[in-house]
This record gives sequence, C-alpha cells and structure tokens, in this order.
Amino acid sequence: MEHRITIVDDEGEVRSALRRLLKVAGMKTQTYASAEDFLDAASGRHCDCLILDHGLPGMSGLELQSRLAARGRRVPIIFISARDDAYTRAQAMQAGALAFLGKPFSDEVLLQAVQAALQLAGS
Repeated sequence: MEHRITIVDDEGEVRSALRRLLKVAGMKTQTYASAEDFLDAASGRHCDCLILDHGLPGMSGLELQSRLAARGRRVPIIFISARDDAYTRAQAMQAGALAFLGKPFSDEVLLQAVQAALQLAGS
C-alpha cells in the first residue's frame, strides 16, 4: 500500500528535498506552502502523516494543528522547525504531535518519525 504524506512548509527547497526523500522511500506526497493552502486544498483528502513547519507565515503550524483537532481530523503530525525551543516543542507535543524535529535534521531521523506515524495511522 502506498502511503500519503503531506508536507506543509513555506520554504520551497525544504518541500522539494522532503518530497524526494519520501518518494525514494516509496511514499506519495502532497506539498503546500502555507497552512491556508493546505486547508483550502486538502479538506477532503486523506493523508497518513502530516509533516508541518511550525514557523509558517500567516497561520502557524500550532494553529493548524488546533484547527485540525477542532474539525475532528486525526492525523499523526511531525513538526519541523528552525526555531526549536522547549516551550513550542512542549505545546506541540501536549496537543498530540508525534515528533518535533529541529532543523536541520537527518534523513534517518525524519524517516523513523514517518514510519512511527504510519504505524500509528494504520492501527
């Protein structure tokens, strides 16, 4: 079964790099440059895992996480952020994030988090 991973990050280079990495790992990806774009386009689409930048312009990653929860959309979320501070990390994890990775992170660490998310989504 092909897994669907959604990437929301405002940096085009990050979206492209993550898309390539996940494609090599056999996963299908959808990418969005903002939380608003994701909400507009993905309202009815299924994804098995959401890789979400915390520091998005406009609606932040934490705000998107909150909106998804309010809508009853349960999807494992892996946060990625250049600003990895303890307070933000704790907020994300308390709200149900599966992982919070500070940029830069290794391919291996991200793939391990995605595999954990897919196991959670499959249960």
